[in-house]
Amino acid sequence: MAIATFAAGCFWGVEVQFRNVTGVTSTRVGYSNGTTENPNYKQVCTGTTGHAEVIEVTFDPNIVSFESLLGVFWKLHNPTTLDRQGPDIGSQYRSAVFYHDEQQRQQAELVKKTLNCAHIFENPIITEITAAETFWPAEEYHQCYLEKKGLGSCH
Repeated sequence: MAIATFAAGCFWGVEVQFRNVTGVTSTRVGYSNGTTENPNYKQVCTGTTGHAEVIEVTFDPNIVSFESLLGVFWKLHNPTTLDRQGPDIGSQYRSAVFYHDEQQRQQAELVKKTLNCAHIFENPIITEITAAETFWPAEEYHQCYLEKKGLGSCH
């Protein structure tokens, strides 16, 4: 098994999409790449902890590649807006790939460059590609939130 960590705005809807990918064995929503130890949702929402709302994806690379997961990631959100996804505004909603090894970093950089060169989006992709730091799981009520509420998406 391998792990991928993505930030693409509010983690509720992103989690649903990744849970439906064949080869993904589990997902967890949480917070990553900030400065506060063991942050909670309220703290992260202030925008002062530096964390992004993230989805941690555990996947079987024999079934689904990291590159395929990157394809899902870039289709799920607008990677051209700084610290914003739809109505959600703040650095916690930034677009980011938090890589776990050099191969993930290289693949993320290559796909980002390819998409920018192909002008897939109207504006340049500003997605941050940074080494993954400590993943802090979000509170239990956030895990599989939309499924628990019987909702298919956030917006």
